[in-house]
Amino acid sequence: MLGQIDITERQAEIADLVQKAGFASVEELAARFEVTTQTIRRDVNGLCEQGLLRRTHGGVEPPAPSGNSHYSTRQILNLAQKKQIADLVASAIDNGMSLAFSIGTTPEIVMQALTGHEALCVFTNNLNVAFTASVNPSFQVTIAGGRLRHGDRDILGTAAQDFFSNYKVDIGIFGVAGVDEDGTLLDFHEDEVAARQSILANCRQSFLVLDHTKFGRTAHVRGGHISDVSHVFSDRPVPTGVEDALSDASTRIITGNELEGA
Repeated sequence: MLGQIDITERQAEIADLVQKAGFASVEELAARFEVTTQTIRRDVNGLCEQGLLRRTHGGVEPPAPSGNSHYSTRQILNLAQKKQIADLVASAIDNGMSLAFSIGTTPEIVMQALTGHEALCVFTNNLNVAFTASVNPSFQVTIAGGRLRHGDRDILGTAAQDFFSNYKVDIGIFGVAGVDEDGTLLDFHEDEVAARQSILANCRQSFLVLDHTKFGRTAHVRGGHISDVSHVFSDRPVPTGVEDALSDASTRIITGNELEGA
């Protein structure tokens, strides 16, 4: 079981590999994972039933693109890198802090890494984050009210913006759909940007969490600049153009084991 998705670790690796390669045959996957083709067929059939992959002649490929990927697909893409980022963020957060979490799979995985902490106050419009935080009885969890967006399990719109504006938290934690070459932050929906900006305006420190695939990824709604945040957590160094855009900013970039001083 992985998060909200009923798949094995091998299935998660298969889905990630196929998403990146664009196609994989059953025979190739069987050889890579050193299992029988029958085992791989069972794995990919389960992934196809959940809409994470689709069967094609001789193998499997990603589902047809339609804007941003489905949340269940994004949960397993670059999972190892997201867990690395989550561990970095968790090491930078003390017990008893107040945290605002936005939507997205990386913030959800950060919350998973924080469940061993004590007495955190969590404010979120992300039901996946809220459910994960609720397993720790020492946490105080407050969620936004409003209309639920299916699939992503989040609350957007003016209700979410007003919700975050009611609090002043120690740290805001959020991701983005993409980062342009000049450092512009990008998302797919205006409401996603508005909720993130409300968190940014009402936190003492802001943690942007994103894996390396978000750099250069296109999305059409502008939502501030990477220099607006206090910390960027990523699995790899940021591209040169983005680093140049941060040259005069106080934003701290944290990758790998570079946690000292965070």
